[in-house]
Amino acid sequence: MEMMQEKKRLEGLSEKIFLDRYALKNADTSHAKVGDTVLVLTKDDPKFPAKEVGEIISREGNIVTVRTRSGETVESSVEKLTLNIEKTPDEMWDRLAGAMASVETTPEKRKEWTEKFRYILDDWKLVPGGRIAAGADASDELTLFNCYVIPSPHDSRGGIMSTLSEMTEIMSRGGGVGINLSSLRPRRSIVKGVNGSSSGAVSWGGLFSYTTGLIEQGGSRRGALMLMINDWHPDLVDFITVKSTMGQITNANLSVCVSNGFMKAVKEDLDWELVFPDTTDPDYNDKWDGNLDAWKKFGKAVKPYRTVRAREVWHTIIESAWKSAEPGVVFMEYYNQMSNSWYFNPIICTNPCGEQGLPAWGVCNLSAINLSKFYDAEKHDVDWADLAKVVRYSTRFLDNVIDKTPYHFEENRLNQQAERRVGLGSMGLAELMIKLKIRYGSPESLQFLDKIYGFIAKEAYLASAEIAAEKGSFKEFVADKFLQSGFMKNMTKVYPEVGAAIQKNGMRNVTVITQAPTGSTGTMVGTSTGIEPYFAFEYYRQSRLGFDKQYVPIAQEWKDQHPDQELPDYFVTAMSLTAEDHIRAQAAIQTWVDSSISKTANCPSDFTVEETKRLYELAFDLGCKGVTIYRDGSRDVQVLSTSAGDDKNDEKKAETQSVAETVTAAAVATKDEDSFSNLSGKLAVNVDAKTEQVFDKQYKRRPQILRGATYKVNTPFGMAYITINDMNGSPSEIFLNVGKAGSDVFAMSEALGRVCSLFLRYGDHGDKVKLLIKHLKGIGGSGAIGFGNNRVESIADAVAKALEQHDEVMNEQDDARNYVTATSEVLDSPAPTAAPSSHEGGGQGHSTSAISATSKDLCPSCGSASLINSEGCKNCANCGYSRCQ
Repeated sequence: MEMMQEKKRLEGLSEKIFLDRYALKNADTSHAKVGDTVLVLTKDDPKFPAKEVGEIISREGNIVTVRTRSGETVESSVEKLTLNIEKTPDEMWDRLAGAMASVETTPEKRKEWTEKFRYILDDWKLVPGGRIAAGADASDELTLFNCYVIPSPHDSRGGIMSTLSEMTEIMSRGGGVGINLSSLRPRRSIVKGVNGSSSGAVSWGGLFSYTTGLIEQGGSRRGALMLMINDWHPDLVDFITVKSTMGQITNANLSVCVSNGFMKAVKEDLDWELVFPDTTDPDYNDKWDGNLDAWKKFGKAVKPYRTVRAREVWHTIIESAWKSAEPGVVFMEYYNQMSNSWYFNPIICTNPCGEQGLPAWGVCNLSAINLSKFYDAEKHDVDWADLAKVVRYSTRFLDNVIDKTPYHFEENRLNQQAERRVGLGSMGLAELMIKLKIRYGSPESLQFLDKIYGFIAKEAYLASAEIAAEKGSFKEFVADKFLQSGFMKNMTKVYPEVGAAIQKNGMRNVTVITQAPTGSTGTMVGTSTGIEPYFAFEYYRQSRLGFDKQYVPIAQEWKDQHPDQELPDYFVTAMSLTAEDHIRAQAAIQTWVDSSISKTANCPSDFTVEETKRLYELAFDLGCKGVTIYRDGSRDVQVLSTSAGDDKNDEKKAETQSVAETVTAAAVATKDEDSFSNLSGKLAVNVDAKTEQVFDKQYKRRPQILRGATYKVNTPFGMAYITINDMNGSPSEIFLNVGKAGSDVFAMSEALGRVCSLFLRYGDHGDKVKLLIKHLKGIGGSGAIGFGNNRVESIADAVAKALEQHDEVMNEQDDARNYVTATSEVLDSPAPTAAPSSHEGGGQGHSTSAISATSKDLCPSCGSASLINSEGCKNCANCGYSRCQ
């Protein structure tokens, strides 16, 4: 057994994720002793703490010395240790198999299914959802469900506060929440009880978003929130554009619920009426819950608010998605037509990542089959027999979760035990396809996706029917109605044996298949995540041994065998696919998914609004239940601008921006307290927009036009455009454009540019440029890029290098004549795009050879610039953090 455990021991990042998030822990660290495997805090930073795996080599009182896996020694108090009971995956698999088998009714059944569950867990053939892995038999308080949809708020102050309380309680236990705001009356509608008017559904969404941000800051696991609104709601356009106003909704994903009728109106260029129930109806408080169709069936009045052109609203959705990747679109009417619960429990919203459409009080019950484990090398094919076995056992595994988990809300228990919703998904698809030499996105791949996911769905449904014969169907099961759902009509047409089995035995679960993001668990296992292609095959890693290029394992293996060759064309990355390839792959899989899919259609930065429109409409036409795109650098919009007029008030306002906030943000950006104190000491100011003499007498008013140069510098955070403008022959202002507007990187870069500009333009500090270079140069972060003199440690370091170069550039008269810039020029510069892949004929695709080539954000877990958009979520390529798990 010890040899098996040694064989299965994880290494590197995989081990750290396993021990930190999923292994069973001992809360009482006072018993830590020499030889124990622990996680030790190596950087006690409130925002970006760092932990390393190690072994205790000595202890004196409450102080221990830990030798980390890298060979370094760290001293720590026992209170700051994470003491693990489980040290290897085998120990966790034993726990999970026993926990899920414990709900079986006889000792014989418990023994049988402990062995069968242990078989599918072994070697990560089935990877349980994060909540299951962390919570099963670990605590009676820990839910095994990842996410929830709660009822639309009752349209009253008490109802809204009740929803807020429910959301907060769920998030505090690690669950994500979806809320449809359509039940709330529109902005400026009359509220008789207070003799006033409503602030509208969007403003209450801001309250839910704000509270989610508080949970993120105060808890060990961030809150995750999805807000939705239906296409008939009068506040629809306000909802679509709300993120264009900074600060209103910042901690939620947004999606619009679109009906078939709306899409018809878009295609035929028809008018579209925005409506809401008559709030004066005597039954409004008792019967209105956000379901407009049900309200109409009661014979209740609906009040028209205004008529719009459907195409104009659609264009607003598309343009907003093109600019900032939001809102997403869920084709909710079509979703309900396809839903197996259409006849008793309508889908009203999705979870935060969008893969699970749920009714009120519905939950996500997730695990993923690791498809990379089912490659038969001898036959160069999928091991179909073993895959069938694992799918069938996994279906029972998830069904048992429903009876094993604790329920903190009685409404969740009643709903889940009445419909027994499970979500069996997958990871490792891209790795399996590479092994089979099938290029993701090709016509051949679409045929393969149809085959393998149809096979998985068939086996899962047959397994659910088999469990129903033994244990009974879900309570709301009615065979004839169940088989009339859109999904079941497709299923039984291709696999009539499924329909026959359900007619004979019933059905244990209302839904069985969900394709969820698997950012953390997929990274831990070391395979491609969810149904996505790899984001990149090569990346750069900074370690104590230097700055090295590394490859994902399957790419490294191929390179080792073919050292002088480029990766073949079936090694495809997310950014080397066209957006249409992404959507067609999603549609092929959606055919066999009774819930939904978390998937991002990655687009190059030069993707147009019209192309985005065609993409969204293609998704609808192909039968996708929803669509989300991410255009690389899509939030690189102009935030700073120069006014065309001569409005002195605007000029004053721009000059009296909050220096306190700016200096604080710059300190975070530089991570250098000495640099911060030297800068901020010179910039002490009483910020008052009414005071004209804000700064000292050395204030230099900015002329309308300045000469300058723009420098393009690759940094660990992505490409930086640094504009340095001169006044009287010396640098006087710096503008930085890095990352996406709304991201931490963008905000801190903007703040650093402002602080540098203030330092250069105000006061008398001797040779200010040299002083600024001295304090910025060499500041390092979690990574670096480049080698030798071209090595860039951070954005601050990039600014210092640009300043060093600037004097020489501006004194070269032949060049300087071409360097006349205004602020807007650099901010309007397009984000860098990757070069076309060598295997993409005619430059149809865009390759991403390294993670550093694309826009990234700061990871809230490890602090590195490794947060990327994939699987409809933000995932860290460095530490495995995922906003959705």
